[in-house]
Amino acid sequence: MFGDQLGEWFLEGVGGDEPVLMVEARGVLGRRRFHRAKAHLVLSAMRHRAAELGERVRYVRADTYRQGVRKGAGKDAVTVCQPTSRKALAFVEGLEQVDVLPARGWLVSRERFGEWAGEHSVGGARLEDFYRWVRREHGLLMDGDDPAGGTWNLDQENRQPPPRDQETLEEGKVWAPEEDEIDAEVRHDLDRWESKGLVAFTGRDGPRRFPATRDEARAALRHFVRHRLADFGPYEDAMMAADGVLSHSRLSAALNLGLLHPAECVAEVERAWRDGHVPLSSAEGYVRQVAGWREYTWQLYWHFGEDYRRGNALGHTEPLPRWFEELDADAVTARCLSTVLAQVRDTGWTHHIPRLMVLGSRALQDGWDPAALTEWFHRSFVDGYDWVMLPNVLGMSQYADDGQMATKPYTSAGAYINRMSDFCGGCAYKPGDHAGDRACPYTVGYWAFLDRHRDHFAHHYRMARTVKNLDRLSDLDALREQAAGRGASPP
Repeated sequence: MFGDQLGEWFLEGVGGDEPVLMVEARGVLGRRRFHRAKAHLVLSAMRHRAAELGERVRYVRADTYRQGVRKGAGKDAVTVCQPTSRKALAFVEGLEQVDVLPARGWLVSRERFGEWAGEHSVGGARLEDFYRWVRREHGLLMDGDDPAGGTWNLDQENRQPPPRDQETLEEGKVWAPEEDEIDAEVRHDLDRWESKGLVAFTGRDGPRRFPATRDEARAALRHFVRHRLADFGPYEDAMMAADGVLSHSRLSAALNLGLLHPAECVAEVERAWRDGHVPLSSAEGYVRQVAGWREYTWQLYWHFGEDYRRGNALGHTEPLPRWFEELDADAVTARCLSTVLAQVRDTGWTHHIPRLMVLGSRALQDGWDPAALTEWFHRSFVDGYDWVMLPNVLGMSQYADDGQMATKPYTSAGAYINRMSDFCGGCAYKPGDHAGDRACPYTVGYWAFLDRHRDHFAHHYRMARTVKNLDRLSDLDALREQAAGRGASPP
């Protein structure tokens, strides 16, 4: 079992006396500069699972997976469920002794997705169509053949800005685990490896905030459904400086480690709605993220092929600035970016709107290398894996695939951030200013991005009208000059 295949469903069909091989490959941590909290979570989860399996497990600590398999299995035959990355799949397929089983832990198999995608014309296999298909296939939030409530998608009801008269949503305490001796052992090992120069990390570690066991993951799911789900829908796109979680579940890390199955998550949420505990808009919004977006991302990772990661339709090549690489939130003046970068630094997590409209938007506006940004997201987030970040960052966030994933570039001027957050209050910049000392970096960057790619989007069906608005800016020359002076300096 790989470190993101920790649920019991990965062992279904295997005899109870069959040994289980788990390899803790330290070299993986040495190849990338991961967030310290991510490294701690993954190793903690693996070691907790090994402790649960007891004498049945062969837990091998090695520098590489190849060494670990050789040490733990010798020449014995081994089976493994399909890994979650192309690189890992190529590795196990290259070992003659390994039989690769189909992927587990998903609502839709790769074969079923291929059949569905084949029924759609090029460019027609969009998320909304896929989402409706999955709900029909699995009977999710359905009343017979019709969607519950008569509407498939309640996204329009789920875009409320945060309350203006409070600093947090006050949804009760966010679920958090209690650390144990395994967590302490992992932290000791990470300290030791780091002091020897074997690994290097970014971000801060401790205390652990995310589930590392199946029991913890189930407890976190129940806590979310009971205490936070009701307000998830209305405020799922909102951002607050003093409340980085709001009503989000923070279950993505547990799902991506294989500690939760998406089927049980959506079932719990639907049950809460049918029992009258939460509004349909919140239940549908969550189901859309898990059964729609998450499944869609997974499938597109395989469907697009390996060449997808080399996409760079807008020709962006600027390196990531050092302050961004180092999560140096204190170097940043813009309150939105400083706040979100601090959330990543301190927890290894922030929800989807700060990822897309603050971090990703800044990168897109300044033309940062999309491959380097995808790698940064992979390393910096506790829920970051190749299959997650490649479509989400390179495609959705950076539009490097020229619209295969998203129908338009997701970036905005400061007005959007001002409307959907409380970040702009007290900021040194004004969201409506295009130029001058108080010009919002996102407003300057947005119009400079459109100006730089005017030809590319002049006839785009969702962007052409916005591009024409460039000619209405009386201070466009001043904006261009200000954008040219941005460089790699923190905003």
